[in-house]
Amino acid sequence: MAALESERNFFLSHPAYKHIAERMGTPYLQRILNQQLTNHIRDALPAFRTHLQSQLHALNKEAEEYRKFSPDDVVHRTKTLLQLVQRLAADFEKLIEGSGDKVDTVNLSGGARINKIFHERFPNELIKTESDERKLRQEINYAIRNIHGVRTGLFTPDMAFQAIVKKQISSLKGPCIKFIDMVSQELITTVYQCIGKLSAFPQLREETERIIITEIREQENKCREQVLLLIDIQLAYINTKHEDFIGFTNSQHLNNQSNMNSSAQIARNQVIQKGWLTISNIGIMKGGAKEFWFILSTESLSWYKDGKEKEKKYMLPLDNLKLRDVEKGFMSSKFVFAIFNTELRFHIFEVNWCMLRM
Repeated sequence: MAALESERNFFLSHPAYKHIAERMGTPYLQRILNQQLTNHIRDALPAFRTHLQSQLHALNKEAEEYRKFSPDDVVHRTKTLLQLVQRLAADFEKLIEGSGDKVDTVNLSGGARINKIFHERFPNELIKTESDERKLRQEINYAIRNIHGVRTGLFTPDMAFQAIVKKQISSLKGPCIKFIDMVSQELITTVYQCIGKLSAFPQLREETERIIITEIREQENKCREQVLLLIDIQLAYINTKHEDFIGFTNSQHLNNQSNMNSSAQIARNQVIQKGWLTISNIGIMKGGAKEFWFILSTESLSWYKDGKEKEKKYMLPLDNLKLRDVEKGFMSSKFVFAIFNTELRFHIFEVNWCMLRM
């Protein structure tokens, strides 16, 4: 009481609050809160009453059905069985898909454990099968030597290559089978987590558990057979001509093609003749007749300042170039000819062929 009186005197004497002192303090707050609560109850009570009446009506209806329930009624027994099985299937799906009502924050379970097997356990098992490079080279060496026997081979035999590849492919069988077993076991564990809700019906629980686990085992066997079949398919034929396959056959083909390209390049650039030539009446080089060192190859005609071939004066591609004899004086020892382009239809220059010195 003393505190309330002190509070009231404070608001009455304070210059900022004395004009609204009746609306300040604890008693006024109590009245306002009580009024708000009363208004809320008055507004929410009709809807709440309607909801309760609806629930009561549904429960009365269900209770009325149970009053007429007979344990030997086939319809009710079938309905109950279907409801229990559907609830079990829904719970199992939620655990696998990760959409359950309750989230385990302590341990992984259901679909999360299967996901871990896919993305962690299985890759680790594959890494264990990888061969050491030194050991692999040794195996390749032994395979080649064993296939050649007493003979000395020049090329790598296909049988040696296929033997090594098939051994690497066969090593995938162990991790794949182990992977299937782990996933199957996780599915069975998930079934045990869900089937506890059928404890009120022991016989139903036992039979349901037997049917589900039998189905999982059958699918496990089918999956194992399918995986082994896929591996056997890969073992049956080694496609060394596939564009993504980098093997001996492709390497040899690429090497042969490279050698052919190199030979063709060399052939294209092969030198046919060298020597000194005198150029006269030239349009592209002013200054009258001059002597140059010429090189005639399969692709071009080039001339240099001298025989050292360091300072190139000019080069003409041989495409569309033709030769034409030029009239010469009586008793002349020089062979004079003109070089012209068949497309441009004009002379490029005239040449006096002197003695060629190779």
